[in-house]
Amino acid sequence: MDPEGVPPPVNMALPDPVLIEDSDLTSWDLIGSGLYGEIFKARHQGWCLDVAIKLFHYYDGTSSSLWREVDMMRQESSEYVMQVLGVFRGRPQDSGPSAQLGLVMKYMEKGSLDSLQKTLDGVPPLPLVFRLAHQVALGINFLHSLPTPILHLDLKPNNVLLDSYLNAKLTGFGLCKPFPNKALFSERNKEDGGGTVRYMPPEAFTSNYQPSQAFDIYSYGILLWSIATGKQPYSYAPTSVVISQILRGHRPSLEELSIRAADQEELRGLMELMKICWKTRANQRPSSLECTNITEELYERHEHGINNAVFEVLKKLREQKEQDKLTEDLHWLRVDPDSGFTNSFTFKR
Repeated sequence: MDPEGVPPPVNMALPDPVLIEDSDLTSWDLIGSGLYGEIFKARHQGWCLDVAIKLFHYYDGTSSSLWREVDMMRQESSEYVMQVLGVFRGRPQDSGPSAQLGLVMKYMEKGSLDSLQKTLDGVPPLPLVFRLAHQVALGINFLHSLPTPILHLDLKPNNVLLDSYLNAKLTGFGLCKPFPNKALFSERNKEDGGGTVRYMPPEAFTSNYQPSQAFDIYSYGILLWSIATGKQPYSYAPTSVVISQILRGHRPSLEELSIRAADQEELRGLMELMKICWKTRANQRPSSLECTNITEELYERHEHGINNAVFEVLKKLREQKEQDKLTEDLHWLRVDPDSGFTNSFTFKR
């Protein structure tokens, strides 16, 4: 640990990341939280742009989680994998007296795939489905193709971020490892009843398991199902039941997709990819390169419709945002309790 209290990055072959302090940032806004920390949007005054800051919850009182994620995100660049812009050290606005550490990343205007699914409450247009499937495959293949392959180990809609044009980037590298490590599957993962377990392969729930690239491929198969249906797998089942079902060979239902795919060859192709990705035996699953080749072919058949598809989704997102703003403003109307009529039209500014 250096004199300033910030430990050096684990990978000393890489240049030190940019150190960003609270004096560099303004207009903090909490935009998300999860098992590993909180995510804020803030304005970097020197760069004149918005950034996302991920502040970590530390289970062991150290910053080891942050530095592991920094190293994972500072590997060679890919447009389909989020890169770290710097490391934050300071006190966020309206926080306590203790300084905190966090990652500073590009702010992704359209949130995550998970938030998109909740807003749409349905399936994206097919061209966007195929582009998302392909871009996620490209991100996985990039990680798996590095000189020392990186396993993501936490693929799910929350960890697929979307830019202003709904292009996808992988994030959520808190569990990433360049080498397999069964300690990754600890009790804290089991506590995440809404995500991680539902995307984990059956072998991960057995004793003496060592993660491999096949882990990510299984997760990708489940993620494909989520992209194509707009839903979360096993959404109403307790975690213990989900694990039991996965071990018995049960997978998310393809009935709805089969009906839609009756006259859609490409959707049938995507279903076939799902099924080989989530095979029970790890050695029967395809490689990330094979997945990418398949999704590239499927997307190319629909690429001509991507502009209209993105425009359609962005329009719906804009309309939903306006509706949410109207609903929020209406809460600020003051109503006369005796007459029941509005006597003041004071709106939130």
